Amino acid sequence: MKKKFLTIAAIGAAATLTLAGCSGDGMGGTGGGTGGEDTGSGDKGTITLGFLPSWTDGLSTAYLLQDQLEKIGYTVEMKTLTEAGPLYTGLAQGDVDIYPSAWPELTHAEYMNTYGDDIEDLGAYYDNAKLTIAVPEYSELNSIEDLAGKGAEFDGKIFGIEPGAGLTAQTQKMMPEYGLDSEYELVTSSTAAMLTELKSATDKQEDIVVTLWRPFWANDAFPLKDLEDPKGAMGESEALHFLGTKGFAEEFPEAAELIEKIKLDDEQYGSLEDLVVNEYGEGKEADAIDAWLEEHGDEFDWVVS
Repeated sequence: MKKKFLTIAAIGAAATLTLAGCSGDGMGGTGGGTGGEDTGSGDKGTITLGFLPSWTDGLSTAYLLQDQLEKIGYTVEMKTLTEAGPLYTGLAQGDVDIYPSAWPELTHAEYMNTYGDDIEDLGAYYDNAKLTIAVPEYSELNSIEDLAGKGAEFDGKIFGIEPGAGLTAQTQKMMPEYGLDSEYELVTSSTAAMLTELKSATDKQEDIVVTLWRPFWANDAFPLKDLEDPKGAMGESEALHFLGTKGFAEEFPEAAELIEKIKLDDEQYGSLEDLVVNEYGEGKEADAIDAWLEEHGDEFDWVVS
């Protein structure tokens, strides 16, 4: 579906919004499976999936959708981007047909306020997503409140992700609510940089505090615990949604019907992400989806084999 072309001005304007996706470090995108070409030969039309590879919920569900949509006769084109702003712009303008794993209720509310009239909610697939502040499980701290007065133990740093991320914006709002803004600096760079710091600290059994979210594979890969948030400053749990460009269900009714049925619980989602991101990795996503469907396919009535 191509309603109009993205413009540089529109992309730039989108990137200035403060509530960007949980991951992203640039602008623009690349098309294709990870290269640019269509990945199927279906005769029901071409559907473009747009996602941020560093935000692995979108990465995992994009390849799941690719597999299922191709099996019911659609051609699927993958478009990778590095910021949520251009992705929402492209979705609203029809240059991207589906955003496979969006956070529209809270984390991306600003984008929905801006572009929501041109976006169609195709359904929520997971209902337990949350932004968190985490420390190693060997830490004596149990609540965000416990960070107060202990800045020296953490070198006065909370390690975050991309500067424009919704998680970053929420953490910046949280810090003064707990009186941490004068004692800690929120260090922003990238998700990869945060994970590097986290690995280094946990390997050495050192203190560290990081911004994280669930679902995300790092919560299981590292010895971590979420700090309690008695003030609710990091926001409530929200659902992850499949979003489509306006008119998607009318143009691709069979695809919309399939997508609406997709529901995953914690274990099913965790297994999907672990297979795609960790066990198989880049370039072997299709194999990861095959393995996941073999393991979990009979648990669903929507799976197309």
